[in-house]
Amino acid sequence: MGLFDDDFYSTKVPGRRVRMSEGGGRRRWLSGAPRHRPRRGLSTLQISLISSLLSAVVAVLLFSLITGVPSSTPRHNASSDGSAGVDPYERISSAAAKVAPSVVSILNHNELSISDPTQAALGSGVIFKKEKGKAYIITNTHVISGSDDLEIVTSDGSSRDAKVSGEDAINDIAVLEVDDHGINTVIELGDSGKLRAGETVIAVGNPLGLGGTLTSGIVSYTNRMIPVSINQDGVYDWEQEVIQTDAAINEGNSGGALVDLNGKLIGINTMKISDTGVEGLGFAIPVNDVMRTVDDLLLHGKVVRPYVGVYTLDLNNPYSPLSEEQRDDMKLPSHVTSGVIVLEAHGPAKDAGLKLNDVITQLDKQPIKSTRELRRYLYEHKKIGEELEVTYYRDGEAQKVTMKLSDKPSDQEIDDGLDEDR
Repeated sequence: MGLFDDDFYSTKVPGRRVRMSEGGGRRRWLSGAPRHRPRRGLSTLQISLISSLLSAVVAVLLFSLITGVPSSTPRHNASSDGSAGVDPYERISSAAAKVAPSVVSILNHNELSISDPTQAALGSGVIFKKEKGKAYIITNTHVISGSDDLEIVTSDGSSRDAKVSGEDAINDIAVLEVDDHGINTVIELGDSGKLRAGETVIAVGNPLGLGGTLTSGIVSYTNRMIPVSINQDGVYDWEQEVIQTDAAINEGNSGGALVDLNGKLIGINTMKISDTGVEGLGFAIPVNDVMRTVDDLLLHGKVVRPYVGVYTLDLNNPYSPLSEEQRDDMKLPSHVTSGVIVLEAHGPAKDAGLKLNDVITQLDKQPIKSTRELRRYLYEHKKIGEELEVTYYRDGEAQKVTMKLSDKPSDQEIDDGLDEDR
């Protein structure tokens, strides 16, 4: 999930050349028009009084435009959150002060960091719950991946050991628990379903080990779909719905809070796109999705999903394309150009008779072109205990089989973000 490469920074900012043009009307002279003797005008005193009055009105209007203070009787247009008339910068400061005590730094210690603490992987987390002497923290799964020892540092600088309550590699969400002694603040949850593009948001976290760092920006897009590679092999095998923001997200911000101006959690910062000439592309998992995952993790220690029991490889995998000889060995018809190849079968798939080199092309008569589509169909349309019709090719012939979906057995949980046993 993490796309944390070094950013390209340039201190040379080209100046913007502004093309200036003069404008103005031309005086029109009317030749041949009769000349009139000017009438008797206003007195000097009258002109002075009128000019003074007009100047005062113009000054008041200009002041109102510049400062935002209404020039007449104030109108009561308070927003639903009571923020009308409040300085937006003051709101950012207030929200940051409210959120800061609930955001922690996470140190993922490994073999290297035992002798050199600076080698510990860094991340962020958000305290969202206190119960029975424990405080619970949301973070990203990739922040705690491969951990030998997890340490959290609170905003007041105190540190304590953390234990993993549950994690989910697919949604990239994990829950940690610590002793709640000295922890007095939990974050208030918002509603990511009500977000609008252009809203001001604040990211709080531990980028590059600089704990308590605050950045701000806007919501650039409310529900962007980003393809991700769960096992970091370069093949996209899942799609994550995220909030896109131009608030600065850097390495170490992962797992930290994205909040609105009321200090409510609306997302968990999870990744950025970092490349030469790219900036302002940060992403956070919407809090509504996060909490659905968190509820499962607290209840079961994992996210409960329907399980087929196959390890697969995409038929059109660009990193491992089939040779003509391999296609001939599998006797695939020429029109079969997409689907997923079964590498191993377990559980329901094995019981249904699926085996090595079967090529799955449909689930419940719905075309399946990739592992990503197989996952999405299973997780969004099926439940544990339901039946699933699988269409596949074996030795050049299309076949169908019906299996009953189960929950994944705990002894087949996949560690360290390796390919999911679907």
